[in-house]
Amino acid sequence: MNPSAIETTPKLAIDAGKARIPAGQRVYAIGDIHGRLDLLEALAHAIELDAATAPAQSMVLLLGDLIDRGRDSAGVIDYVLAWQERRPVRVLMGNHEEVFLAAFTDTEYLRRLLPYGARETLISYGIDAHITGPDALQRMQAAMASRIPSRHREFMAALELSAVIGDYLFVHAGIEPGIPVADQSAQAMRWIRDPFLMHEGLFEKVVVHGHTIRTEVEERPNRIGIDTGAYCYGLLTALVLEGGERRFIQAREQEDGAIAILHREAA
Repeated sequence: MNPSAIETTPKLAIDAGKARIPAGQRVYAIGDIHGRLDLLEALAHAIELDAATAPAQSMVLLLGDLIDRGRDSAGVIDYVLAWQERRPVRVLMGNHEEVFLAAFTDTEYLRRLLPYGARETLISYGIDAHITGPDALQRMQAAMASRIPSRHREFMAALELSAVIGDYLFVHAGIEPGIPVADQSAQAMRWIRDPFLMHEGLFEKVVVHGHTIRTEVEERPNRIGIDTGAYCYGLLTALVLEGGERRFIQAREQEDGAIAILHREAA
């Protein structure tokens, strides 16, 4: 037996084929939205129709990166806040929310994030994101303080790091192999890629994550990746979990701009 497998595979490891959530619950986990309010609205409507037909108690769990890249991050935050008033909706913090919050007080974070979608986020709040000159970042930062509602900033600052439901661990990016879930760092859960994505051993929970874009859902024995590129491929995915079953509801942008809702079973 490979010694490294002993070190990195928890004693109570579980694979996706056997994972379950508690009886009487249904979870809708949604991947990275990235400012695509149109896709979120369509998917949320489909989720509510789906949830209305089942006896299970349902909850929605957003895996982070609600903002940046897409054209209406401000609208996405408004929509999620309103959705939370109507039903249970839990939200994790993605790496984009983390850096965006830091940009309120540190212009270096703002400079780093602008090419990766913050420019679109600022525009969605009515902020001129094309300011030039030696004090451009300071002026953008001042505009953020005055134009972005404190309610939005407080919402992002209060987002959760992770969630455990039954045999599933929900995080934004992933976890560090070989480290117990209880000891995982925020850095790993919001930013990790290859050490997690390339790991083939089982974890103590099946990890449901976003962060790394794929053209379709990525189903593995140890993890399920549901960032299907809402902002670049026009596809937003919800993983539906109930008992030992899983399936997917997706909102896909068509060539004519219309949004289609797709239902499919797990692989």
